[in-house]
Amino acid sequence: MSKAIQAVRGMNDCLPAQTNVWQMVEEVLRRVASNYGFAEIRMPIVESTALFKRSIGEVTDIVEKEMYTFDDRNGDSLTLRPEGTASCVRAGNQHGLLYNQEQRLWYMGPMFRHERPQKGRYRQFHQFGIEAFGIATPDIDAEVIMLSARLWKELGINEHVTLELNSLGSNDERNDYRDALVAYLELHKDKLDEDSQRRMYSNPLRVLDSKNKDVQAVLVDAPKLSDYFGDETKQHFSTLCARLDSAGIDYQLNDRLVRGLDYYNRTVFEWVTSSLGAQGTVCAGGRYDGLVEQLGGKGTPGFGFALGIERLVLMMTSLEKADNVRAQVDAYVIMLGDDVAAKANILAEQWRDQVPQIRLQCHCGGGNMKKQMKRADKSGAQIALILGEDELANNTITVKYLRGQHEQQSLPIEEIASLLTDLV
Repeated sequence: MSKAIQAVRGMNDCLPAQTNVWQMVEEVLRRVASNYGFAEIRMPIVESTALFKRSIGEVTDIVEKEMYTFDDRNGDSLTLRPEGTASCVRAGNQHGLLYNQEQRLWYMGPMFRHERPQKGRYRQFHQFGIEAFGIATPDIDAEVIMLSARLWKELGINEHVTLELNSLGSNDERNDYRDALVAYLELHKDKLDEDSQRRMYSNPLRVLDSKNKDVQAVLVDAPKLSDYFGDETKQHFSTLCARLDSAGIDYQLNDRLVRGLDYYNRTVFEWVTSSLGAQGTVCAGGRYDGLVEQLGGKGTPGFGFALGIERLVLMMTSLEKADNVRAQVDAYVIMLGDDVAAKANILAEQWRDQVPQIRLQCHCGGGNMKKQMKRADKSGAQIALILGEDELANNTITVKYLRGQHEQQSLPIEEIASLLTDLV
């Protein structure tokens, strides 16, 4: 016997028992994005490697260690996209969607990073992203954050997530702070771990995000980024906070929140949870006013976020918010006897015409009543529609309820479409 081939490590199958939860989450994401006037954009999975090196930053963990990069037959360096914002900006630049325009876009699909697989974190993972272009004022920051808050409300997990908020200032302000931070870290270099020492010169703001307690102790007396803000940055951030306050959205200010990508400026935010163990970030994003120009376009402000769908599904399941998700099948047709099978199939087609939303499965493969009822129950259907010789002779259908306490009943065939409508 040949050895069975397994999935590549970190590339997970999504089995039928899970896809109904995925579909529910995806439907909420699409609907809420549409509610706020965002339109879908679809980008290719493979992009030029230069796109991510220029946008994310060559000294970030993603570019240094995590990207799936390869040369194609023409010798061009290509990369499986590790995130969506850079691809979205590239598409906007290429097709003339951004300069002197306002665009509200969303996307959803697989991303790829070669990192250690763990609960809620995979090498192929799926992201939903929101990107708003052409608006420099903090009102769009507030509205996009409100959109993300509505997602949690619609999914029923709003009590299990917390919003953390910070400002990174302008590029000039951050550069001034960078010099001061490096000077401070140099004085305490012997107390930094190896990772922080490596980042101290290449990407010092990431030291602020260290999870090492000893490093965090060193940072207590480090200079504050907010001390380097000018009036414009202060006004932008205070206006955003006021908008969130008036909308009743609670948040925590976190001056250590820096994000792992080089292109962010001013507002950054994360939604975090304690329901996923160490992988506590559910959604993250911020403002990236220089990215469009950095990738070859004309200066255009941008603001957005991305969330991991695997983590949302994991949260929904662990918090038992997915228990009431609609099953894959609403009704199961049982047919007893060869003479009635053809009639049952014809009736099922008529019901699908009359109730397009119904998910109706006909039994195949024969078998007695016990076997067919077992299959009906396993399908997750709410009801079994039983057609035997007696029902065929009387122009009726026996309806057996498979969930809840309801009496079995016999209905005229012409009333079944109404019954199925009530199911959906």
